[in-house]
Amino acid sequence: MTKYILKRIAYLFLTLFIIASITFFLMKFLPGTPFSNEEKLSEAQRAIMNQQYGLDKPLIVQYFAYLGNLIQGNLGTSFQFNNQPVTTLIAQQIGPSLQIGTQAMILGSLLGVLLGAVAAIRKNSWIDTVATFFSILGLSIPSFVFAVLLQYFFGYKLQMFPVALWSGFSSSVLPTIALAAFPLANIARFMRTEMVDVLSSDYIELARAKGNSNWQTVAKHALRNSLIPVITIVGPMAVNIMTGSMVVENIFSIPGIGNQFVQSILTNDFPTIMGLTIFYSFLLVVIILVVDILYGIIDPRIRLGNGGKE
Repeated sequence: MTKYILKRIAYLFLTLFIIASITFFLMKFLPGTPFSNEEKLSEAQRAIMNQQYGLDKPLIVQYFAYLGNLIQGNLGTSFQFNNQPVTTLIAQQIGPSLQIGTQAMILGSLLGVLLGAVAAIRKNSWIDTVATFFSILGLSIPSFVFAVLLQYFFGYKLQMFPVALWSGFSSSVLPTIALAAFPLANIARFMRTEMVDVLSSDYIELARAKGNSNWQTVAKHALRNSLIPVITIVGPMAVNIMTGSMVVENIFSIPGIGNQFVQSILTNDFPTIMGLTIFYSFLLVVIILVVDILYGIIDPRIRLGNGGKE
């Protein structure tokens, strides 16, 4: 197991290095500089600013300087947001993003498992049809479209929740629901498919023959085994929530890192763009690492190789 975890950690650092390198060069290939749109600056002043931030140095020199700072945990200084360190910007605005992302993942996972399990137990009934309809709907409607609909009906028309801005938990309800729709639908679809297969297995029939009720059989045997494949899609769903939160945060004017990311792109703020990309990537690879470890624990065959030896 130790060798398996160390290998996954090595892949984590390699992935981050590749992402950091690609992001750096993509930013440098963008037309202009962060100071190109500053009409009040003269050419001489722009040259001074480029020199101050090291943008006048050869590209390869900038690249190795960036990697050196990255190894030390320094993501650079924002060009546009009051010259603050990017790590400070992230620390100040991670709270709302983390809250709605976590809430959306928990809500979507719990309701998805419940909906998929009920649909499988009531296979080919009206409950199954309704669950399938909501799954297709959740997969088909983008989160930002769902966010606008929630904002209009529950925020503007019914005035049940704030339409925009951040004032605590009430402001997180609508963004959470908007982001939870996709994981809910995806998990429900996977859960239903897996549980239908599990419920037709021989050991389920054996459990019923021993006198277990239908719900006991589902809770003790079918549910646990059906959850194993669902774990594998948690990582990709977390990515979807993280990337989708950028637009959703912008729609609800939430001061999170997603909104910060959009603003940094509009202003060509290279350090902030690269810093947030690295931060998102780090969260992603850590989530995938945790999922890999959990899956290796649940199913030992995943971490076995070379004739069944770890």
